[in-house]
Amino acid sequence: MSSEITVEHRAVVIPGQVLAQGMDYLPGEETYREGEQIRSKVLGLANVNGRVMKVTPLSGPYIPKVDDVIIAQVSDILMSGWRVQTGTPYSAMLNVRDATQRFVRKGEDLSRILEIGDYVVGKITNVTSQNLIDITMKEPGLFKINSGRVIQVAPQKVPRMIGKRGSMIGLIKRYTGCKMVVGQNGTILIDGNAEREELAQKAIRMIEEFAHQSGLTERIEDFLKSVVGEVPETAAPSGDRRPRDNRSRGSDDSSKPSKPFVQRNADTPTENTDKAVDEKGSEEKK
Repeated sequence: MSSEITVEHRAVVIPGQVLAQGMDYLPGEETYREGEQIRSKVLGLANVNGRVMKVTPLSGPYIPKVDDVIIAQVSDILMSGWRVQTGTPYSAMLNVRDATQRFVRKGEDLSRILEIGDYVVGKITNVTSQNLIDITMKEPGLFKINSGRVIQVAPQKVPRMIGKRGSMIGLIKRYTGCKMVVGQNGTILIDGNAEREELAQKAIRMIEEFAHQSGLTERIEDFLKSVVGEVPETAAPSGDRRPRDNRSRGSDDSSKPSKPFVQRNADTPTENTDKAVDEKGSEEKK
């Protein structure tokens, strides 16, 4: 049997559909080999990457992985840290030593550092076989969120939100002037003025709706251009949006941010940081 690819790149495929014939091709994520055929395990988009056949699922839960940068919400305060929701059936633990660099006295009120309902940008450091998850905030680009809005998208759409080498998220940032962080769990932070945050959110919803279609970058740029006009490619949010007083240190009552976090019209409760997330998304996209 001659070797050949039987689907186009980014074509919608169904479970069991043949993606390639012959032993020259290798099964990748969400695919399997049956004899000399490679088939899809799930409903998704075919991803032809050299000799490796992959499928990006169109639906399904977020699967936590070590080194994923996520946005999580504090749901409980414990003796040694905080329990945070990750957008999965399993919560994660943020230990005190992974949330702040300052000395924390035994018995200290941890709500002075993080309160229930607070959002954080964190990185997964451990996932056990029982799906126990640990995260940290003690690396560059990880911080407590104090301003902006938080929205949720399907985790499978995250690589499309980011784009190759961060092209899509960079496009939205350039036209809106917003600072943005895309968590691998599908939770996104948009931080700017209310009008531009709303524009960025609309662009994100368009990407989510048309993620399976080609020419999406041009479509999003045309939409943004129709609202704000031409924007030079060099235009981009400047500075670091992370508050200097609590980055990687937590915060307490004596150092409250001047601009409180407000979840403005977000439809769901959920630059160094962008670089960390963009590279992760780009790798999944390849």
